[in-house]
Amino acid sequence: MTDTPPASSGPASSGNVTRVEHRVSSESRRKHNGHAGGVLWFTGLSASGKSTLAIETESRLFAAGYQAYMLDGDNLRHGLNSDLGFSPEDRVENIRRVGALAALFADAGMVVICAFISPYRADRDLARAAAGSGFHEVHIKADLATCEARDVKGLYRRARAGEIPDFTGISAPYEPPETCELVIDTNQNSVAASAEEIFRYVKEKFPLGLV
Repeated sequence: MTDTPPASSGPASSGNVTRVEHRVSSESRRKHNGHAGGVLWFTGLSASGKSTLAIETESRLFAAGYQAYMLDGDNLRHGLNSDLGFSPEDRVENIRRVGALAALFADAGMVVICAFISPYRADRDLARAAAGSGFHEVHIKADLATCEARDVKGLYRRARAGEIPDFTGISAPYEPPETCELVIDTNQNSVAASAEEIFRYVKEKFPLGLV
């Protein structure tokens, strides 16, 4: 016989779950890392350039002395979210999990770069609520024709042929941000120019050298 309560399938607000406070403060983490933590949330159509720019941003920030880490949609679907499909319900759960994970990274003092289509505004708003004031939504903007032309994986072609259901931009909606912290127009700008604009933004919002 054990005093351990039975596992609950209910929400975290049930009586069996209690938050544990950290002994290391957020201020101590900022001083240790030399900068505040936060979330850069890249949203946009498939092939708009999210992953390319997230990889480049992570590399530039790390080289500059930031504690930075990239979370990519395809990568997490091989692990944490491997049980999810692409139905509207699974898309909601996908972003809910990622938003909670990104908020933990930010709380640990890292600048986490998230590259997810995240097509629904309501889901991005939940990710923003999880991270609080450290959340920065970045719209990687490219029109559908440009994204289809860049589609080296052939996903748009397969979606138009009916082989991929619930494909964003073809058979499922994408709701672009109505307001966001930064817009990167990859229709007009090169990868290098876009990455430089993001890098300048991060240096302004998350300055190095905190003591």
